[in-house]
Order: sequence, then structure tokens, then C-alpha cells
Amino acid sequence: MRILKRVEGSVLFLYADNPTAIANLKREAAARGVVDGARVICGGCVAGPEYLARFRAAGLFLDTLPFNAGTTASDALWAGLPVLTCPGETFAARMGASLLQAVGLPELIAATPADYEDMAVALAQDPARLARMTVTLDHNRLSGPP
Repeated sequence: MRILKRVEGSVLFLYADNPTAIANLKREAAARGVVDGARVICGGCVAGPEYLARFRAAGLFLDTLPFNAGTTASDALWAGLPVLTCPGETFAARMGASLLQAVGLPELIAATPADYEDMAVALAQDPARLARMTVTLDHNRLSGPP
């Protein structure tokens, strides 16, 4: 929510298809100062091609702590969406960093949660830099290690 508040016009897209969960998410966003509920967008399960197309509609994938996204982050990278992560101490918290190393984007690995937040805001405010990372990803995802 702090990132949403710092980046005017940004939205957070989450997987959620349970009406109670969606209402809770929007209520909690409002409690944290994101009063426009339209800035928290929830989508349910869709077929493969639409699932991957959703990633192309986003600007940046925000990986989570203490458990990284794993397969979902891999899908985002495969679709061409840069992923920002902050690795933790466990295997489940380090998958995003491993994926970013493999596609040649280690600059998207934040050292601390505070760095993660600042990097997300900086990238949102520098579309040219984010576009360069997307070009790098588009090239490396097809030529990097299998």
C-alpha cells in the first residue's frame, strides 16, 4: 500500500476470486490510505493464453516475502514482465532472485524490504529504465540457460 500511495495512478493487480477476500483486500487498502478501491484490481482464474497476456498489461511484477512467487514469477518473466524481488533466508524466499540471475537482471534483486519499496517506486517513475529492462528480458529469456 505504501508503494501505491507513493506512485500516483498506479494499481495493484492480485489473483483473488473470492468475494469476501476481495472485499477484505479493498477494506485493508482503504485502512492504509488507498481510498480509491479501483486501484486494487482482483482477477480470477483464466485460461493459459489470457493468463500470460495479463502479465503484458502490467509494468512490474512485485514478488513477495517471505515466500517468493516461484512459478508465477517464472511465468511473468516468460511473458516479458520484469520481476522485482527481495530474497529471504529460505528456499521459498529465494526463488525470485534465482530466476532474475538466470535472465540477467540481478539489478531487480533488492537487498532489504526498504530497498525493495524504493526500487519499485523508482522504476514506476522511470519508464525508460523499466523499458530497457523489459528489452533485456525479452532478449535474455530466449537465449539464457534452459
